Amino acid sequence: MKLSSFYNGRTRILSLEKAFHGRTSLAVEATNNPKIIAPINANGHVTYLPLNDINAWEREIQKGDVCACIVECIQGVGGIRMVSADFLQALRKLCDEHNTVLICDEIQCGYGRSGKFFAHQHLGVRPDIITVAKGICNGFPMGGVLISSKFTAVYGQLGTTFGGNHLACAGAIAVLDIMEQEHLVENAAAVGAYLMEALRSARLPHVVEVRGEGLMIGIELDIPYKEPRQRLVKEQHCFTGCSGTNVLRLLPPLCLTKAEADSFVDKLKAALT
Repeated sequence: MKLSSFYNGRTRILSLEKAFHGRTSLAVEATNNPKIIAPINANGHVTYLPLNDINAWEREIQKGDVCACIVECIQGVGGIRMVSADFLQALRKLCDEHNTVLICDEIQCGYGRSGKFFAHQHLGVRPDIITVAKGICNGFPMGGVLISSKFTAVYGQLGTTFGGNHLACAGAIAVLDIMEQEHLVENAAAVGAYLMEALRSARLPHVVEVRGEGLMIGIELDIPYKEPRQRLVKEQHCFTGCSGTNVLRLLPPLCLTKAEADSFVDKLKAALT
């Protein structure tokens, strides 16, 4: 089946509220942030729907004009918000019934970050398209798209000036070798679970919730993150990401040790006290 057959008369994509899929062309239209969507990209192709509300997604798909659904199985910029297995499995079934493409954006949550190679593997679903980047070459610019065998490849359909860059491909192969040799996916699962339990057990002031998978962790606070994050950097020499106004976002290297996890808990306690 040609990929174009999925778009026959259908022009709409469903995306999650708080989604982030990038800043280029249609990717930015699927990103739920009007501040970065230029008027030329605001074409009404994308409908944003609530996380894990399968009824809302079913109502939209049944309208017959949806060609694809795109989800981050763990939302990164959106605040480490978790897609549930029940939701994604039901969405997979709906996509099959309505000849709709299911896309999993694994650019941030994939490549071992969640404690499995892909985050969707936690949820028991096989998507039709998987996007990968960031960790694929350990920071050297590279991205890729994995496409289901249900689509017929058409020669010349994809093209790019820098596609197949030899240095990037060599780097990506080296990354896979190191991940396998050093058991980094397994380490992300073990140390991530250890760190989340340590954060919860510490009962730190202002910490409302700790959530995530592997070494993709969100710490929700009952105060704005700005001041404690600044204290972490300036006083504790520890850098974290952030999301919204109240979430500290942790994306440490996959080689993080339990000793380093303990050190972070101590530093965060000092910054919040």
